[in-house]
Amino acid sequence: MNRKPIRVGVLGATGAVGQRFISLLDTNPWFTITAVAASERSTGARYADACTWRLPGDCPDSVRDLPVQPCEPGLDCDIVFSALPADIARDVEVQMAAAGYGVFSNASAHRMDPDTPLLIPEVNPDHLALIPIQREKRGWDKGFIVTNPNCSTIGLTLALKPLHDAYGVRIVMVTTMQALSGAGYPGVPSLDILDNVIPYIKGEEEKMIQEPRKILGDFVPTEGKVRPAFMLISPSCNRVAAIDGHLETVSVELEREAAVEEVIAAFRNFTSLPYELGCPSAVNPTIIVRDEPDRPQTRRDRDAGNGMTITVGRVRPCEVLEHKFVVLSHNTIRGAAGASILNAELMVAQGMI
Repeated sequence: MNRKPIRVGVLGATGAVGQRFISLLDTNPWFTITAVAASERSTGARYADACTWRLPGDCPDSVRDLPVQPCEPGLDCDIVFSALPADIARDVEVQMAAAGYGVFSNASAHRMDPDTPLLIPEVNPDHLALIPIQREKRGWDKGFIVTNPNCSTIGLTLALKPLHDAYGVRIVMVTTMQALSGAGYPGVPSLDILDNVIPYIKGEEEKMIQEPRKILGDFVPTEGKVRPAFMLISPSCNRVAAIDGHLETVSVELEREAAVEEVIAAFRNFTSLPYELGCPSAVNPTIIVRDEPDRPQTRRDRDAGNGMTITVGRVRPCEVLEHKFVVLSHNTIRGAAGASILNAELMVAQGMI
């Protein structure tokens, strides 16, 4: 891309996902961080003073001296990445978009809005056609909101996409084993999670039922909306004592018969539009299929493709449905900050920013 890097801001920059945004954007050639914003208690402080850096290594030099600003219009940037909690994001993201900013949100507040793209660039890039509809409906000139899915939804939906395209997916049963970092910092108290598995994550199962159907749905230009895919999804979500990486066991029933070898081929032949367009965060392959009987494993495979690859393994017949497999994704990279950044890269590559 032969142009100056785009100026970006991070909302909720001091939190766990905000720090992941900072870390990934610091080395991204298409973007430069010019603004960081957080809650009132941090406003006015240097970022390095306001933020207790939790990721490996040190806080990037490029942002250490940036002043922390309020999460409101007036930031010196063109687009913002939102790592805000959903209850705060609901109003703030609308205010930013109305003021002309492009908003790339990791929050759940607007994911299911009919006029808002819920985007995985390798899966449903055509849903960006919702943006002109969103602007017209809301009276926005150049601002917009694009969301990425829930961290557990992304790994599942990327795995379902090649199967849905080739054979149609009718029924999905999925059990998740989700990392502690998905709960933010400090996450789950140690006396609750050590020697334990917690079989409940508030709101998670509802998201896994709704979001894949929207993402895998068809954008209908004549209706100006996405028609959800028809599939039944039964999720069970669990918190486990891993730091990063969401592992999911999945069983599927397809609309058309397929052999196990054909299912594996569908995974391995999956192609990535953002990779073909040269997006810096895109990886090839997007889906790695492991042949070993005990892979993927959270600690060994979560960082594949710098955290942007999903890893599938144990593809085999299912005794109840038709096929079953295991899928692993890095929840704070592929499932959060990296997903939002790739959304922005796709829009840049397609000339929409």
